[in-house]
Amino acid sequence: MTSPLIDKLVDIKGVETNYIDAWGNPEIISEQSKCKLLGAMGYQVDNEELLINQVEKEFQQVWMSPLNPVQVNRESDELFITVRLPIELVNDDFVINIECENNNFLEQKFVPIDGDLINATIIEDIEFQEYLIKINHTLPLGYHQLRLLADDGDQIASMRMIMAPTSCYHPQSILDGNKVWGLSVQLYCLRSRNNWGIGDFSDLAQLVESAAKNGAQFIGLNPIHALYPANPEACSPYGPSSRRWLNFIYLDVTAIDGYHTHDVQSLVNDVEFQRSLDNARNVEYVDYEVVTRLKLQALDRVFAYQNSKFLSKNTKQNKAFKTFVTQGGESLQMLATYDALQEHLASEGKPSWGWPVFPKEYADFQSPAVSKFVKKHKNRIKFYLFLQWQAALQLEAANQVAKENNMSIGIYRDLAVGVSEGSAEIWGNKDLYCTQASVGAPPDVLGPLGQNWGLPPMDPEKLYEQQYQPIIDLFDSNMKSAGALRIDHVMALLRLWWVAKGDDAKEGGYVYYPVDDLLGILALESQRHRSLVIGEDLGTVPEEIRVKLAENGVYSYRVFFFEQAKDGGFYSPSDYPIQSMSTLTTHDMPTLSGYWHCYDLELGKELGLYPTEEILSGLYASRHNNKQQILDSLHGHHAIPEWIDRKVDNLGMSKELNYDMQIHMATGSSALLSLQLEDWLQMNKPVNIPGTFKEYPNWKRKLNQDLEHIFSDPEMTLLAKKLTEARDNA
Repeated sequence: MTSPLIDKLVDIKGVETNYIDAWGNPEIISEQSKCKLLGAMGYQVDNEELLINQVEKEFQQVWMSPLNPVQVNRESDELFITVRLPIELVNDDFVINIECENNNFLEQKFVPIDGDLINATIIEDIEFQEYLIKINHTLPLGYHQLRLLADDGDQIASMRMIMAPTSCYHPQSILDGNKVWGLSVQLYCLRSRNNWGIGDFSDLAQLVESAAKNGAQFIGLNPIHALYPANPEACSPYGPSSRRWLNFIYLDVTAIDGYHTHDVQSLVNDVEFQRSLDNARNVEYVDYEVVTRLKLQALDRVFAYQNSKFLSKNTKQNKAFKTFVTQGGESLQMLATYDALQEHLASEGKPSWGWPVFPKEYADFQSPAVSKFVKKHKNRIKFYLFLQWQAALQLEAANQVAKENNMSIGIYRDLAVGVSEGSAEIWGNKDLYCTQASVGAPPDVLGPLGQNWGLPPMDPEKLYEQQYQPIIDLFDSNMKSAGALRIDHVMALLRLWWVAKGDDAKEGGYVYYPVDDLLGILALESQRHRSLVIGEDLGTVPEEIRVKLAENGVYSYRVFFFEQAKDGGFYSPSDYPIQSMSTLTTHDMPTLSGYWHCYDLELGKELGLYPTEEILSGLYASRHNNKQQILDSLHGHHAIPEWIDRKVDNLGMSKELNYDMQIHMATGSSALLSLQLEDWLQMNKPVNIPGTFKEYPNWKRKLNQDLEHIFSDPEMTLLAKKLTEARDNA
């Protein structure tokens, strides 16, 4: 349907009608796509009469609400609120009562008509007027509750008032001008002598300590969000079940009290268990099914021991556990219930990949059937609560290792852009998500066909109506036990590329979010947690978001291979913004060796990622030219020895070229430099190929050396020393 109402709704709901693509070309969103995106938001776009009624009802609801749900202010702002009332009340006396987060109360009396009239409308023959009222108090930073009271003290309405700082947190050492480096790693990739076929939190602690002793100031992680215990092959860290909670698979089972009991040892020392464990350790790719099975079997028995000895009695362990569960609130209970329910359905052979295929009575967390399930399976739900508790303890233990080794940043975590369709997070809050759409990306350099990530977007309006609590919870939980947070696809704070269900990625469109409010909340949580924030601003990035991010103290993400001038030359790392984290490659890109030898293009051809030979040959030609430009730049900056060939045709990737490129990056101006362990180890295969699902074993490839060997290799410790020296002199 095409109508003025649709056009108006598109504008009100933040659906962008045109944009500039990754190559600088203007693109227009089709009328059909705009209608589909409005449809995904729940609008009756196929029936004009129903749509008119729907829009009128929403309009009336806004005007009949005296206060907005939430308001985000900066500490430097003057404070005003808007109040909407029927005209017969605008001469009455009212009271604004503010309950501050610190339990202080502030009050002021006012008469609406004494404020500034900013709008008016008529609903069912009653005129409503909207006034701008100045708040005469200075509020501290934090989350406060504002209530509108009648003169007799009766509450008429309430809203959340959020007072945010002007900028995110910066560590003092960075403010002092220090330049630091660290390593980025997919935690599951780590090999060690003791892990169970997947990197774990004990491996992380070991890596943190070894890296710190060799000059690193941070360890950057892939998202460690909760996935699916009953569906272990759904292993993408960027398609989690919940972004607030942790993936139990990273638990070091051997480090939990109870592991050395006879019951557990009889299980793990069984011949068949040991055979499976050895195989899980030795295979090239993580076998999530086997690792999950082995860990759950052992954790079952560890939990039985702890539950009997500690968690059913008045012990300090039980008090700590109960405190953790209480603080986790409904979100934690919901995830534990979901995990237990999914496991139960799978054990009965019923469809269980996610709530969309659950039996109807279980399709909603708030349903009576789920309440009955909770009572019947109380102990199993307690088991999954226990796993989250232990995961939080082990992550914090690794964080303490970073602090003990005086790392200026320590662990930095990664916040995924969304959750998968069948996730617990959506199951528990369906109103917030538009499940008839998915987020992704329009065609760009990384994905010429566009990308559809299978992650239903949050509805910006519902997020606002829920007083931004879901986003507050996400920032808060992901800044715990860490010194920095990397926000994947940080443009999501401004806009997201929505794709209607069933459409190709290129047929989507951008939907805008309340960026200033979200950045304010981010700054508040960042300061509270003393957490530096890095925004992954790659792909199709409007300049306005980069400016806003910089103004709000968010560090830009600068990838060497993308920092290219119009003439094809590569910018020197010394030209990067100081407020940035630079890197050579990312988890969505080939390794250094893979890039140089075009393994990614070979794989892309095999997997059918390039629609035509013409596109592929163009990519090969572009790669050859880019490599020559890189070589010219390296020689021009004297970053590599003179004996290294100046013609790329004759030059393969060598350890010397690899290491010298990393040291060249270390001389740059970015405050932070992130390097991948894969490149230290000169690996070829990528961890992920965007645009693929089952075509390639994404998120499974391990490192090619044990953790114990990496920092005992003299060449790698020498590389670390040179990186530290280069950063000190940058």
